Amino acid sequence: MTLFTEHADVSVRPATREDAATIAHVQLTAWRSTHAQRLAGALEQLDESAFEPGWADAITQPPGPGHRVLVACAGARVVGFAAVRPAAEGTGEIVALEVLPDEQRSGHGSRLLSAAVDSLRQDGAESLTAWVLDGDDARERFLGGAGLGPDGRVRELAAGHDTVHERRWAAEL
Repeated sequence: MTLFTEHADVSVRPATREDAATIAHVQLTAWRSTHAQRLAGALEQLDESAFEPGWADAITQPPGPGHRVLVACAGARVVGFAAVRPAAEGTGEIVALEVLPDEQRSGHGSRLLSAAVDSLRQDGAESLTAWVLDGDDARERFLGGAGLGPDGRVRELAAGHDTVHERRWAAEL
């Protein structure tokens, strides 16, 4: 016997104010899982409650047109999120895309990326960028599999007492 429900088992939707705490939890949980060795000292000092107000503002008072936060759901449970914004003329940027470690490789990241691209296209973006922390091989494989590649830009970020590098990945839409 097949059971049908009124709701999809997996989905992506615009984030609501009520999602802010969960987004903060997903972000730090994913970072701690992925970047534990490279950013251990800095990550230990971060607190989810400090991230929640920023996400609440990003959702309810975005800084401008084209700034959006999306969430991936497994049933009613938020398991991932993406944030996008317009960058340079005709370019959109994925500011963040994270999925809970135990929900990765279940299609949530791909659904978030697809929804993010659709959103950016609706706003007129013709290309897409995303930054990848050096050593994040899984993110590189994910973005590479979606058609993005490094474009040669590098930026340096302070991470506690250390410095880390991110490389920009890009694709035409």
